[in-house]
Amino acid sequence: QVQLVESGGGAVQPGGSLRLSCAASGFTLDHYAIGWFRQVPGKEREGVLCISSSDYSTYGVDSVKGRFTISRDNAENTVYLQINRLKPEDTAVYYCAAGLECSYYVSEYKYWGQGTQVTVSS
Repeated sequence: QVQLVESGGGAVQPGGSLRLSCAASGFTLDHYAIGWFRQVPGKEREGVLCISSSDYSTYGVDSVKGRFTISRDNAENTVYLQINRLKPEDTAVYYCAAGLECSYYVSEYKYWGQGTQVTVSS
């Protein structure tokens, strides 16, 4: 069964860090571009960072550059999102998704995880 499972979310204070994991089963993550998205209630899901399958190039929105880092561990069939210097506006449910190419469009991704909550508050 094809599945993506996110983990690592939680409640942290501003300035803190988290590492989110996106573990795959039933398929090989290395064959896909992996994107991380986030969503807050009442707003559309927003693409934040993606890593390609070909040369592991990364693509991210300006609001997370310098704070968010995406990486792959092919041996673990897992992709990670390291989030540093967290801000209250980073509060959201974070999703990972697998697609053929990196894109900021939700429709371009084939497989999705169930999401993990990140809450940044003092």
